[in-house]
Amino acid sequence: MGQLYYGNASESIEIPDRLLAHLKVLTATKLRRSESFTLTWRHGADSAAGRSTIWLQPAIPLRFVFDSADMEKLDSGLLTEMARAATSSTGLVVDISDFEAAAPAPIASSAAPVAAPVAASELATAA
Repeated sequence: MGQLYYGNASESIEIPDRLLAHLKVLTATKLRRSESFTLTWRHGADSAAGRSTIWLQPAIPLRFVFDSADMEKLDSGLLTEMARAATSSTGLVVDISDFEAAAPAPIASSAAPVAAPVAASELATAA
């Protein structure tokens, strides 16, 4: 289980690594575009019944902490579905138990290609 730290709260929100990886990418993309949204989740079996909602916007600090050092392989279909939901008036609603019960996702390759540095002179001639 990973943790999402929201604002200045000392307690974290426990979220399975697979879901947290998708939330991290979605949140970073939306906040980079200055697009705020709500995130709602149903409380897990080990918590009091109910649900919680937080408002995600660029001025509120976030920290994503993963249980595993390995990066999760992201599902582009799931990211698209989550982005569509986050844009709605309801916001993004996730059921943590769906991800707790799911089989672990494949791990992304750690041998990601690295782009070669581009000299400033090359950028000037390309413009």
